[in-house]
Amino acid sequence: MHREYYYNDAGRQMRILGYSTYVRYRQLLGFDDEMPEDYYQGEYIRDVAQKIVDEFGDKYKDDKDAQVFRQYAEGTVFEDINNTLKTLGIKFDRYFNEKTLYENGKIDEVLNKFESIGASYEKDGAIWFKGSKYGVEDDRVLWKSVADEATYRLPDMAYHKTKFERGFDRIVDVFGADHHATYPDVIAGLRALGVETDKVEVVIHQFVTLMRGDEKVKMSTRKANYVTLDELIDEVGKDVVRYFFIMRKAQSQLNFDLDLAKKEGEENPVFYLQYAHARICSLLRKARARGVDVDRSGSLELLSEPETLDLLYVLEEFKEVVQLCGESLEPQHITRYLEKLATAFHKFYTECRVLTDDQDLTLARLEIVKATKTVMANGLNIIGIEAPERM
Repeated sequence: MHREYYYNDAGRQMRILGYSTYVRYRQLLGFDDEMPEDYYQGEYIRDVAQKIVDEFGDKYKDDKDAQVFRQYAEGTVFEDINNTLKTLGIKFDRYFNEKTLYENGKIDEVLNKFESIGASYEKDGAIWFKGSKYGVEDDRVLWKSVADEATYRLPDMAYHKTKFERGFDRIVDVFGADHHATYPDVIAGLRALGVETDKVEVVIHQFVTLMRGDEKVKMSTRKANYVTLDELIDEVGKDVVRYFFIMRKAQSQLNFDLDLAKKEGEENPVFYLQYAHARICSLLRKARARGVDVDRSGSLELLSEPETLDLLYVLEEFKEVVQLCGESLEPQHITRYLEKLATAFHKFYTECRVLTDDQDLTLARLEIVKATKTVMANGLNIIGIEAPERM
């Protein structure tokens, strides 16, 4: 498996980012420039501009097109993204920059190919893709005449073309909801290029609504009215953030309940699962303290209580659930399973005393306890959540 992060570092948004930094730079130098309403307003832009002032003074005060503004802003944003990913334990094998598609001629290759096979045409000075010829409802602009630059669809087509050229036999794209309308056009473009589009699978994640009690937190990236993922991690912890983001199906709306996320009780699913694992570890420590050889195998034939059998049935489901996650690309099956496992264990623990005066019965029940610990730890590890031994 190869994980790749496609990083947009070309086009209109990068120009806006660079110009937003230039305006803040000028403001820090004492000029009265106003930030355009639809540009980036975040405090991080001021921080980037301050770095440029500190290093270059007023050298670029009259040069809004200087690359330093875009380069510093882009570098800072990317560093923040990378640090956040590391905090969450998300690792990528490679970062692929959109800009290289222009530098290596991949954009031109796609445009030339479309022209040669009649998959594109010019209209009003723009280059259009004949989407209607390749399975989508409307034709789409690939190259805008006014701005003289590509739309999102063209570099996305070129990028996917490189994936096939690199020999990947299965491609899984993970997009936000804002790509819902564009990815079918990209697939159509790939179809026109003659690649096997059945190798491409698309996962669309809905936007997240952040809630504080009954109040919705309003967010706007450019107006700087938002809560960063780092701030969210600082408030509720990385395990809770990871869990809450994957405990719902990708296409389901997620209301991230901050009040619930901060609770240390059974209603918080992360606490519930971690407490189950910690309780098992505590039980095994007590057994060792009593001189029980917990590594010794017990006979399951001695166990017949309904709660024990229910727990055994749940344990047997683990392999099937993991396989389902891999096939469906839906990790929330693991979270649901672990909650089911924790519930079954707590019932078993309540109804069936584990450390008894009967050595054989104790060893038999410890066998179930150890199996539950292994499955719980493996499940938490799969979804990147810590399995604590003490709480």
